[in-house]
Amino acid sequence: MTVLEQINALPEGTWLRCQGCAVLLHHEALARHEHTCPNCGRHFPVRALDRVAMLADPGSFTERHANLAPLDPLGFTDRLAYPDRLARAQARTGLNDAVVTGLATLGGRPVALAVMEFAFFGGSMGSVVGEKVARIAGDALRGRVPLVVVSASGGARMQEGVLSLLQMAKTAEAVRSLRQAGVPFVSVLADPVYGGVAASFASLGDVIVAEEGARAGFAGPRVIEQTIRQELPPGFQTAEFLLEHGHVDRVERRQELRGLLDRVLGILSGERDAAAPAEPPAEPPAGDLDAWETVRLARDPGRPNARRRVEELFTGFVELHGDRQGGDDPAILGGLARLDGLPVVVVAHHKGADTAENVARNFGMPHPAGYRKAMRLFRLAERHRLPVVTLVDTPGAYPGVAAEEGNQSGAIAECLLLAAGLRTPVLSVITGEGGSGGALALAVGDRLLIQEHAVFSVISPEGAASILYGTAARAPETARALKLRGADLRALGVVDAVVPERNLGPTLARHLRDLLGVPIDDLVAARRGRLRSYGVWSTEGEDHD
Repeated sequence: MTVLEQINALPEGTWLRCQGCAVLLHHEALARHEHTCPNCGRHFPVRALDRVAMLADPGSFTERHANLAPLDPLGFTDRLAYPDRLARAQARTGLNDAVVTGLATLGGRPVALAVMEFAFFGGSMGSVVGEKVARIAGDALRGRVPLVVVSASGGARMQEGVLSLLQMAKTAEAVRSLRQAGVPFVSVLADPVYGGVAASFASLGDVIVAEEGARAGFAGPRVIEQTIRQELPPGFQTAEFLLEHGHVDRVERRQELRGLLDRVLGILSGERDAAAPAEPPAEPPAGDLDAWETVRLARDPGRPNARRRVEELFTGFVELHGDRQGGDDPAILGGLARLDGLPVVVVAHHKGADTAENVARNFGMPHPAGYRKAMRLFRLAERHRLPVVTLVDTPGAYPGVAAEEGNQSGAIAECLLLAAGLRTPVLSVITGEGGSGGALALAVGDRLLIQEHAVFSVISPEGAASILYGTAARAPETARALKLRGADLRALGVVDAVVPERNLGPTLARHLRDLLGVPIDDLVAARRGRLRSYGVWSTEGEDHD
């Protein structure tokens, strides 16, 4: 008997061929690599119970709602009666329906867990799937423990008709209750996620992670091609497509998923590092440079950009992408992190470290999608009572045609409105250029700091000089007139402190701890009062009646 004949004589599933690299893999070797090809990294499908074992701490999973079983409300028959199809799926998978739910620990932290089984009716959502997802969300709500859902589904289950469709609304309402209570929900998209699951709970996570190799969308490629005859671009609805278009926060390899969930849930749950904070050093006085020289220093290409500052100032940073509406603007960097042990949400203008990256990041000038990304992160912080730290460094909002088509003014205005009433501490620092409304959108908060070699202005000195004098050559004197340095802004009551260049981290930590000690109602009231106080005017002749 040849080797091939011997292989063919083995039980089905003993050997599998990788569709990525064509290597033949033994199922035990595949399992040791969490069902990914050790040769090319391609992700194989994973059964629900295997997925539970990958995510939950060993021995910690207790199944919930396992006895819920599907019925046949329509008496549905196609080539086979629906009850017969159900019986076959149940015999093949050992499950009552297409989702496994239960309570477990992940990294020692209690979690509620739901994992969909694609091998059961293509992971389709009928009454039982919708009810089990809603029930496990209710368990998470009552226990105030994070919910993690791993989806793999072709959509709603046709055999249950409109009752299946209505599970979309049921599960969305269950997520609404979690959001209202501030209970974290992380949605993981495995391959594939389409239709009613994609358009309900799977797209409503506080954080959405697409597993590498996942495909997701509302209408599948075949539906699109058959209904409207539209030719689809390469990579359509892949995980990378979803990331590029702002639908998901991250694309993650399966081997990295558990560690990522541990970090994300720790921050969203407000867990603080146990280490006691070090006392910040005393702040030396800021220097007194000329205004134009300060402008030049603020724009210095060698000045740390957002990525470098996040690496220097924060620990455990988990970048989150996208505005969930169609874009992921690289001119805004945001995510979860810790500042001196305190869990925070970071939002920053992001310039490039070199010319090529600056071009890719639009020189730190956000489009409307960037401000929508910032607002999404602001709301995430508010839901989970995490303070926000913003790093401001931009020449201004992008002024091009695409930005105007996307309603740049509206995006900035909504960002200002949201920040003004955000019910969580907001600490802002201008680290370089603070250019006009594009900078202000990330500079509304409870404390506004500025580094000594940074500036904040209504317009660039060159722009002002061109308008006032007809030439940008008079920018240096215009810079002095605009009072854009930290010392000038401190005198005007605009900023709370001028921070020496080498003292930013301890200063941020000190101010953040001060803000965390203030009751939230008092904090928001003081912020609104602060905003109302900006400006100078005469009251002579004012009617006080």
